[in-house]
Amino acid sequence: MSTTARASALELFEHHRGTLERAVQAISERGYWSPFPESLKQYPEEAVKGAQAAFEALLGQHFVLEGPQAVGRAGAERSPYGFDLHVSYDQYDADALLSRQQAALPAWRDAGPKARVGACLEILQRLNTLSPTHTSGQAYMMAFQAGGPHAQDRGLEVLAYAWRAMAEVPEAARWTKPQGKQDPLVLDKRWHIVPRGLSLVIACSTFPTWNTYPGLFASLATGNPVLIKAHPGSILPVAMSVKVAQDVLAELGFDPALVSLVVDTPEAPVSQRLALDPRVKLVDFTGSSAFGNWLEDNARQAQVFTEKAGINSVIIDSVRDIKAVARNLAFSLSLYSGQMCTTTQAIYVPRGGIRNGEEQLGFDEVAQTLAGAVKSFLADNERACAVIGAIQSEATAQRIQACRQLGEVLLDSEAREHPQFPGARVHTPLLLKVDAADRDAYSEERFGPIAFVIATDDTAHSLRLAAEVIAEKGALTLGVYSTDEAVLDQAEQLSQDVAVALSVNFDGGVFVNQSAAFSDFHASGGNPAANASITDGAFVSRRFVTVQSRRHGAA
Repeated sequence: MSTTARASALELFEHHRGTLERAVQAISERGYWSPFPESLKQYPEEAVKGAQAAFEALLGQHFVLEGPQAVGRAGAERSPYGFDLHVSYDQYDADALLSRQQAALPAWRDAGPKARVGACLEILQRLNTLSPTHTSGQAYMMAFQAGGPHAQDRGLEVLAYAWRAMAEVPEAARWTKPQGKQDPLVLDKRWHIVPRGLSLVIACSTFPTWNTYPGLFASLATGNPVLIKAHPGSILPVAMSVKVAQDVLAELGFDPALVSLVVDTPEAPVSQRLALDPRVKLVDFTGSSAFGNWLEDNARQAQVFTEKAGINSVIIDSVRDIKAVARNLAFSLSLYSGQMCTTTQAIYVPRGGIRNGEEQLGFDEVAQTLAGAVKSFLADNERACAVIGAIQSEATAQRIQACRQLGEVLLDSEAREHPQFPGARVHTPLLLKVDAADRDAYSEERFGPIAFVIATDDTAHSLRLAAEVIAEKGALTLGVYSTDEAVLDQAEQLSQDVAVALSVNFDGGVFVNQSAAFSDFHASGGNPAANASITDGAFVSRRFVTVQSRRHGAA
């Protein structure tokens, strides 16, 4: 490592110190804070107006990144909005890439926490300037917010945790132990933050930046080179992020391949082989339970952090205004076509009905009100497309059709034509009515715009069923509606028993599937839906070890 590289990175640390210190304060206070604007009006006008042209300039091109000698090219992304990207990416020999990263690790490790965090802060700041250029299948505003500032918030959040954890370890100390009449025993001690090794971040197709940045920045800041294995259906957002990281690292004098892109194809996947390589010591994964469980069971040489599938649930006991509740749930069920790891799938309602203010509503009235709210919310097609976006995978679209047979259709899914993209894969939510006994239907994760209204014996039955399903299959979110404090106390206890985030009586402008960086812990790591939380101290502290040296000092 050159002294110039370290000095330049330390300058960046000082340049961004104010933001970092405010982020450390935010993770302690847990109130609202974000340094990255979520309104396009706060970005340069030329960047917003030029975003479409910037995106189109990437299409039909070879995306150039740093790495060892390429051994091939891949890339067959098709936008869910109905067009092919025709972007190609280099593929590398796995051993050559891992060997290069291993060779780059000592210089990055020896740069020290301040230099590494300074470089990461600069990467995040530059990523923020790209925010208006969205490249995902979400609707425009969500693509901008979730893929841009909200993803960057999560990246900064992990930097705050990483910095706090590393700063707690002093570089050196003199240890003096009195020995009575004898001379004191004196030792000079030094401590080193030592990275685990190479880090593999396996990206998903639906949120390629939001779900990638936490693992990327947690590993990079703590000294670990990072391989980002992009999903074959959503490579470009990851490639753009890697390019920014490589540019910053190269400018500072580090090997840009410290952050590298790995691309594969559905026919020749590489994630399993990379995850089992003895040089890979960290694995971050977001996606299916099947592969997440496989990683946890088999990648024994690595610390594995997973966010998997779950049965996110809502329990309705009693409400003040069923129409307000239904409007809130309609938005939650519709947002990005249910392709969020926090979207509700199971809605438990007593078959005897619920109290709505001063009146009693039957189960069918509640179910029809929910279905009607979704239908009304999506009645205007242009407005609907601005919320539901496009279905990322054809498999998800096929799943909607297959699930119709699982219950009585309360609201059928409709194919819609996008006003700007006639070939877009757009489908509205499917809402099904089932009985609590139909557990095979609602207790399996059905990724996409698919939800069940479940008839239970009573609220106690709803609470018990939700607890059993979440304990077995996991969940990231639980919503409860009740005007009875005793029921809410039971829900609070339930959320702790199965380690799931609880939202109570959301009927306004906040939704159960929203998660705010610096305030909300995304997943608890305490049930089968995830073995880690984004973000808490454990998410970063397991990415490095502390190694000490001791020698006799002068009395």
